[in-house]
Amino acid sequence: MKSITIESLERADKDKVLVVDIRPEEQYQRGTFPGAVNLPMAEFEDRKTELEPYKDKEIYLMCHTGERSLEYVQDLLADGYDAGNVTGGYRSYLKLTLTRFVQKDSEEQLAERTREIERSIIKKFRRSVWRPFTKALNEYQLVQEGDKIAVCISGGKDSMLMAKVFQELKRHGKVNFDVVFLVMNPGYNEDNWNIILNNAKLLGIPLTVFESDIFDTVATIDKNPCYLCARMRRGYLYSKAKELGCNKIALGHHFDDVIETILMGMLYSAKIETMMPKLHSQNFEGMELIRPMYMIKEEGIKAWRDYNKLQFIQCACRFTENCSTCGGGRKSKRDEMKELVEQFRNISSVIDTNIFNSIHNINLNTVIGYHKDDMKYNFLDDYDTKGKKTETEG
Repeated sequence: MKSITIESLERADKDKVLVVDIRPEEQYQRGTFPGAVNLPMAEFEDRKTELEPYKDKEIYLMCHTGERSLEYVQDLLADGYDAGNVTGGYRSYLKLTLTRFVQKDSEEQLAERTREIERSIIKKFRRSVWRPFTKALNEYQLVQEGDKIAVCISGGKDSMLMAKVFQELKRHGKVNFDVVFLVMNPGYNEDNWNIILNNAKLLGIPLTVFESDIFDTVATIDKNPCYLCARMRRGYLYSKAKELGCNKIALGHHFDDVIETILMGMLYSAKIETMMPKLHSQNFEGMELIRPMYMIKEEGIKAWRDYNKLQFIQCACRFTENCSTCGGGRKSKRDEMKELVEQFRNISSVIDTNIFNSIHNINLNTVIGYHKDDMKYNFLDDYDTKGKKTETEG
């Protein structure tokens, strides 16, 4: 099977070559290789006849990483097409274009671009990003005088925006606190790592970087590797943050993450619980976890990203290159909840907010049972006592 690099693809004769981007349409619309057409892998089998007019051309398929596209190339080869694969997929193109952008612009041009991105937070996205951010800080008392906060950056849109709003808060807020923009490299591939570094330079985020071997550690785990990886990543972040003199770590979970967690608990675990806006660490004394993006809807984050023509890594884990986030076929329970929430939003504009508010407004008199630490309660425990009290009052 033949393959082609992004650099070679740029030099190829456009009259003889066709690039087919097989990622989902939403990802294709946000950015693709110049001149590429979109044929999403979920629809590929039903729509591949659309490629018949191009049988006289070399056809190169491009997914997010260059992995998933391989099987579809085989399919085209079997049908008689002159087909090949784009090495490294769209991620390689993104790395190349970001690197060129950062290198070609002067420091002054880069600084002005950074300022434009920052201004958009306060102006264009004031209602959808800045106000929900400051509201969460105030309502849940997330940032206090004298705090030193490790803003943990994974490289995706959520954590990168979180870094920017913290910079704005540091400049314009009334509370005196310190911040460290902490990035752990748990074993990212070179493309993802360079994308993170270039985006940080573009956004004007000074990174504090440290490395771990988490990806190697979980590589042999068959059962729940993602859960183990997340637990280990948090532990490493707590440890490094404490070493740097921080008393809090900030994670980029947003409004949609919160309501998806509520729904997953109800539908798959038969319990009502949520992702808390802040938590005391059980293993690192004096440390807290805070979620400053708690009230920001994901659509606001995406709008900020797209308005500023930013491109971030999607799923950085090298073991999940085929997940739906990267354009693959597997769906997680959280992916299912995202689709369910989207259906709710199509029905009504208030359902998502009502799910969020329901966890803030639980009426214990109408709950069958609940528990807190070692205490368990069932409504039958004091049902008769309450009944007698009601009769006496009547």
